[in-house]
Amino acid sequence: MINKKLTAEQAHIALNEGTETPFSSPLNDEKREGIYACASCGKPLFSSDAKYDSGSGWPSYYEPIDDAALGSKTDHKLGMARVEVHCNSCQAHLGHVFDDGPAPTGKRFCINGLVLDFEVKG
Repeated sequence: MINKKLTAEQAHIALNEGTETPFSSPLNDEKREGIYACASCGKPLFSSDAKYDSGSGWPSYYEPIDDAALGSKTDHKLGMARVEVHCNSCQAHLGHVFDDGPAPTGKRFCINGLVLDFEVKG
C-alpha cells in the first residue's frame, strides 16, 4: 500500500510499473554516503556502499540493505522475461534486477531514481 503522496511521475512508476527516462535522475550521479529509501513508504532499501555506475542510466546497486526489503516478479512487457523488483513494505514498483552486475553478488538492481529518497549519512 502506497503510504506517501507521490508526484504524478512517481505514481506512474510506483503504481503503473513505469520507467523514468535514462540519465534523468540526479541520484544516478549521487556519490555521497547515505541510504536510499522507498519514496512511497520510507523503507530503507539500498546503501551507498552497494551503489555503482553501471552505465545504464539508472541508479544501480549490487545488493539491497536487506533481501527481505524487496519483492520480485517476472514481467514480459518488452517481449522478454525480466525480473521486476518492488518494495516489500508498500509494493511500489522500483525497477528491475539483472545478472550482469559486479562482485560480490553479480546482480544489477537497476532502480528508478524518482521512487527513491536519498538521506545523506550523518
